[in-house]
Amino acid sequence: MKAVDTNVLIRFLVGDEQEMMQKVCDLFEQAQERRERLLITTPVLLEVFWVLQTTYGFGRADILDGVETLAALPALEFERNFQPENLVEYGRRTNLDLADILIGLSARAQGCETTLSFDKRALKSNLFEPV
Repeated sequence: MKAVDTNVLIRFLVGDEQEMMQKVCDLFEQAQERRERLLITTPVLLEVFWVLQTTYGFGRADILDGVETLAALPALEFERNFQPENLVEYGRRTNLDLADILIGLSARAQGCETTLSFDKRALKSNLFEPV
C-alpha cells in the first residue's frame, strides 16, 4: 500500500492546478483498476483541513463536503478503523473544531475511551475528558 500526501489531496479537491489535478485523477483511477488502496493518514487529513481553511478560505461545510468526496472514492482508504462519515456527521451537528473532532474520533477508532485534554472548547464534547 502507498499513502498520499496533503498536496495530492489538495490538488484533487481544489482543482487549481489542472495538470496536477489530472495526474491525481489518473492515479486514483489506476489504483481503482488495480484494486489497490491509497492511504490517507490522520496527519495528512489534519493538514488538509488547515490548508483548505487558511490558504483557500474554505468554510466548514465545504471542508466536510471534501471529506465526503474523498471517502466516496474506492481507491482511497483512511487509517484503520477510522470512519470518515463519523467525522462528517459530528462536524455537521456540532461547532467543535474539525481538527479536535478528528483527534477524538481517531483515538476512539484505535480503541480509546476518550482523549484527555486541557482544551476547554474540546471538553464540551463527549470525545474529550479533562486531565
